[in-house]
Amino acid sequence: MSKLALLPSLVLITVGVYGFIVFTTVLSFTSSKMLPNLSTFVGLLQYQRLWANPRWMVAVENFFLFSVLYIGLATVLGLALAILLDQKVRAEGALRSIYLYPMSISFIVTGVAWQWLMSPDLGLERAVQTWGWTSFRFDWIKDDRMAIYCVVIAGVWQATGFVMALFLAALRGINSEIISAARIDGAGGVQIYRHVVVPALRPALLTALVVQAHLSIKSYDLVIALTRGGPGYSTELPSTFMYGFTFSRNEMALGSASAVVMLCALAAIIVPYLATELKHEQRH
Repeated sequence: MSKLALLPSLVLITVGVYGFIVFTTVLSFTSSKMLPNLSTFVGLLQYQRLWANPRWMVAVENFFLFSVLYIGLATVLGLALAILLDQKVRAEGALRSIYLYPMSISFIVTGVAWQWLMSPDLGLERAVQTWGWTSFRFDWIKDDRMAIYCVVIAGVWQATGFVMALFLAALRGINSEIISAARIDGAGGVQIYRHVVVPALRPALLTALVVQAHLSIKSYDLVIALTRGGPGYSTELPSTFMYGFTFSRNEMALGSASAVVMLCALAAIIVPYLATELKHEQRH
């Protein structure tokens, strides 16, 4: 009876997820334009076109820059906030809610809000100049060399609270007797965090890294709402490249090839994580 109840979900997942993954992969080996055309097999031509496309190369470079800064900064800031709240500070509940609030809103709302804040005509630059500091400039969003950092700032602002919640839950789950024993043995605060607390945070760290890596790969809506991929295509990411070439430029096969590359990148992150967790469970 339980298997029968799970059958509809299994069919939907098989068709709606794995079926479309296979369909997209097959499309990437064709010359499909506006509509799918599975009879026009061209081998690896679309992948050759993809890696010869300067716009794709910009998207890949931006992706690595964005991912490193986004994941690194959100992880460090989230850990710092978790350690701060773990000190039993006053109004911890209110602070925790404030830090978690950005994660409750969509990337679209985050992008629109930060687009307004970073606009030289309406946001931070205009406000500071109104206060009397007329030489202040913050026009990164219009600078093709700095605009990608605006995306990083907005992404870190949204993800930090979520990372903090993961680390805070892990900190509260550490056995206090272990910490007390370390203090009796003469360990200082830094040594306790280095040899006791940080190793205990390993599962939370891996979870945070995987979730953030997943969000960085599919961060289409944040870029579109904040910069629309501009100026020019200086903030192009693989997700915006895939959507633009598939639905705006009628290059369905090329867009499918980029989607397959993104899938492989995601699998390269998730599969080792799952393998590591499986080995960890088997050892314990």
